[in-house]
Amino acid sequence: MRLRFDDREHILKLTHPRGVRQSTALAWAATQKPWVEEQLEQSLPPEPLMHGAVIPIEGSDVELVWDERSRRTPVLMAGTLVCGGPEESFARRVELFLKRFALATLSRETAEFADRAGLRAVSVRIGDARTRWGSCSSKGAVRYSWRLILAPREARRFVVAHEVAHLKHLDHGKKFKALERELFEGDVAAAELLLRESAPRLRRIAVTR
Repeated sequence: MRLRFDDREHILKLTHPRGVRQSTALAWAATQKPWVEEQLEQSLPPEPLMHGAVIPIEGSDVELVWDERSRRTPVLMAGTLVCGGPEESFARRVELFLKRFALATLSRETAEFADRAGLRAVSVRIGDARTRWGSCSSKGAVRYSWRLILAPREARRFVVAHEVAHLKHLDHGKKFKALERELFEGDVAAAELLLRESAPRLRRIAVTR
């Protein structure tokens, strides 16, 4: 049985094997009250993309600035992301900028790691999966969460190394782990921890409720 707190939807999700009665699963979940309370205390409110908001981009704080005199295409410089045009479409243009930045960065890093390993990704795309930062198909198609562009650089590059390693090994065996470490060239455990600690906030950015 598994109890998970969805930080984006702010709800608890309980899963259990087919052979376990629902009443049994609910009774078990009721015993997890201390853990549930801890998750609620640690949960963050949604962070919409609005003028004056501060969000991380590649792990560094950046202030979002709407200036009607500026260009409609956002410009990232000196700790600010400045965007002009109608204020009502500010959030949409900023999110589009972040997604394009994410795709360009992740495509470049995927090619970098794949070239080093003598491999090739058939395609690189971005999405917004709620529980996975990346995936790699048996045909070599790699997909990432665009939110990785918000994460610290080493956490993002760890995910890229992980997915590129899957281009050769679709399991998580010893050969996969060895290639992952070779490609990342850093402390895998530390990068995983950094990503895990950053995840709750990253998943709340650009969410409105």
